[in-house]
Amino acid sequence: MKIIIVGAGFTGVQLAKRLVSEKNDVVLIDNDEETVRHLSDRVDCLVVQANGNSLETLESAGIAKADALVALTESDELNMITCSLVDSVYPDVFKIARVRNDEYYANSKLLAAQKWLENTSRPPLYGIDVMVHPDVEAAKIIVAAYEHGAVAEVMEFEDSHYAIASLDIEAGSSLEGILVQDIKPLVPFRFLITVVSHNGQSFLPRGDTKLYAGDTLSLLLDKTQLPEFLKIAGTTGQKPIKRVALVGAGKVGSNVADGILKKSGSTKFFSKVFDKRFKPKINLVIIEKDRELAKEAKARFPEAAVINADITDESFIFEEGDLSNYDLVIAATRNHELNIVTSAYFKAQGCSKSICLVTSSSYAAITRNIGIDVVVPIKDTVVDTIMSHLRGKSVTGIHTLSEGSFEVVEYELPKNSKVDGKALKDLRSGDETFLILLVNKGESYAIADGNTVLSGGDKLVFIADVKDTKHVLEKFGD
Repeated sequence: MKIIIVGAGFTGVQLAKRLVSEKNDVVLIDNDEETVRHLSDRVDCLVVQANGNSLETLESAGIAKADALVALTESDELNMITCSLVDSVYPDVFKIARVRNDEYYANSKLLAAQKWLENTSRPPLYGIDVMVHPDVEAAKIIVAAYEHGAVAEVMEFEDSHYAIASLDIEAGSSLEGILVQDIKPLVPFRFLITVVSHNGQSFLPRGDTKLYAGDTLSLLLDKTQLPEFLKIAGTTGQKPIKRVALVGAGKVGSNVADGILKKSGSTKFFSKVFDKRFKPKINLVIIEKDRELAKEAKARFPEAAVINADITDESFIFEEGDLSNYDLVIAATRNHELNIVTSAYFKAQGCSKSICLVTSSSYAAITRNIGIDVVVPIKDTVVDTIMSHLRGKSVTGIHTLSEGSFEVVEYELPKNSKVDGKALKDLRSGDETFLILLVNKGESYAIADGNTVLSGGDKLVFIADVKDTKHVLEKFGD
């Protein structure tokens, strides 16, 4: 594929690296001379210093032969204009724009227009095939982690009661020192260990893989059975979450509050993206430094207590009292370093659990070492979302595990797939590292085994080394 990326910030660079690793033809465009000079030796693709919203620039970069354009500048409007410009001349190019402004999503007339356009042969709204909202994507993950008690990083799949949970093995637990093949007698339900992380290395385990205290397990299981597995891994004595401190009432924080509180009858667009099964019975305290944001939060969330205060101010700690009274702190400000410090401080003061919004997965090791329970890397989340759209129509979702070492792919097997009629045990060939986790042949997903036979139209969830995902998709028929 040939992909042109406009905007060489962190997200643009990470996306370019992922695409280049799969041997795609990538052009990265940015108008900042220093940024381009710095990246020329760091990214194995063509890096161009120019204005990405210029048709002349895009044509020089090869937009006429490109499969996709991804606009990731800091300006929503520039991203949208760039896509619209390309759509007017090259409508067959697939266009993705990062758009943070809620107004471009929340207007009911625009949503109705978008729905109408999807059912016609007309161009998409704004000329953009996909708009990616970083704050909504991050908020979904935070709310899912909250729903599961913030005891593990949980990856959910659409229309499935299964999830992948990443959790640590505690010293003295039943799993310390055991072989993977010997876990099954300890667990009274079906599960599948997908990845083991040991001493900084992540890999798909074998039956004779030995587990140690401090290892991180990523396992597939029914979401309702996670608490029982946590006890086996040594995570016991979890208190129910009743009192939550949400630090930050910006876009991410507001979307998180929407998801947690689930205001009945709300007309807010973002309240509709979360699971309707969740019924909150909590005391939510929102802490926001900015006076205007705090005022807006107070009006928007009358169910919550809103405190206009600086979390770093000693007077706040004195006035608020014992922070151990909180069961969970969610640090979701735009200052990601402050989020780390805030989460660590609440934990040190006795707060049971913490969820921390950070820039990228490179922060994960640091945050885990200081006791933060769940880390949500916002920019990695955006890259995952974009990658899922660039993989083709058969791919419905992509998530990264183990700090980007593995990809979990939600996929619909094409009708003319190369593996139609084959059992999973007969698929292994070549050097690809992958494992099929779930198969849906009708109404529900089931954990796959070697005797599962694939058919065109099946919905799959599989995990693969990031360098092998493209080869696996080619094996399946894409």
